[in-house]
Amino acid sequence: MTILIEQPEFGVEADQEKTIPVDEKELVLDGGFVVPEINSFGQTFRAYDAESERQQGVENFYRINHINQTYGFVKKMREDYGKLDRMEMSIWECCELLNEVVDESDPDLDEPQIEHLLQTAEAIRKDYPNEDWLHLTGLIHDLGKVLLLPSFGGLPQWAVVGDTYPVGCAFDESIVHHKYFKENADSNNPAYNTKYGVYSEGCGLNNVMMSWGHDDYMYLVAKENKTTLPSAGLFIIRYHSFYALHRAGAYKQLMNEEDVENLKWLEIFNKYDLYSKSKLLIDVEKVKPYYVSLIEKYFPAKLKW
Repeated sequence: MTILIEQPEFGVEADQEKTIPVDEKELVLDGGFVVPEINSFGQTFRAYDAESERQQGVENFYRINHINQTYGFVKKMREDYGKLDRMEMSIWECCELLNEVVDESDPDLDEPQIEHLLQTAEAIRKDYPNEDWLHLTGLIHDLGKVLLLPSFGGLPQWAVVGDTYPVGCAFDESIVHHKYFKENADSNNPAYNTKYGVYSEGCGLNNVMMSWGHDDYMYLVAKENKTTLPSAGLFIIRYHSFYALHRAGAYKQLMNEEDVENLKWLEIFNKYDLYSKSKLLIDVEKVKPYYVSLIEKYFPAKLKW
């Protein structure tokens, strides 16, 4: 499915949130969480070429995604959704909406998204009990997937989920199913198909346009509603699907010093986001009071979406 849209100009804002340094002697990546060897379908995690019941659908998802995620498309979506005029509701109300969402790009799980959010948050909470902002980040990191719902425009899956990557510069070969970018119009545009494209070395990821989806949308929601989460929390929300960076080390030429510090937190977070996916479900009512208290600490009662 292809969405045809106009391409107005849209500026990228710079972020000034407070950073939290990582004490690598205290924050041990492995913690107490045991990384499983296989996912819910009996395959290794993120095995995009493995023969599984979801593999064909996942590959087709990325074919459509890579063809349609252009620089102009992203600018238009950020302009439209950056208005935050769709709805007003609390963070927890948004969590409950995700009971209706299953991520078609994910080869590792086919459970409703609220289960993944709680699995991620609870795994982090067990290993890092004193980092409550990180627990809450685990809970909310995928809330932007409400973009799939009719009340948020009912966007197609390729415009909401899946791995994210910069637009406006060359698509790195480490991006999953890279071969499909050859049909992306930006691949033939000399303004966008070089190493730096419209960017410059060390410009900072906050000045880089990422493929549009739930990550960037939830980042906009949190930032514009004046969350008090630290810079690292917002960085995790915005870049947790940027696997080309935090798994393959691509695009580091665009990072600044703040990005380097926050990337350490994202690498810690990623293990829990990826490997906590399970068929074992969390007792929502049992853990709800704790997460509601964190929401009250870091967010207003009602947010604009």
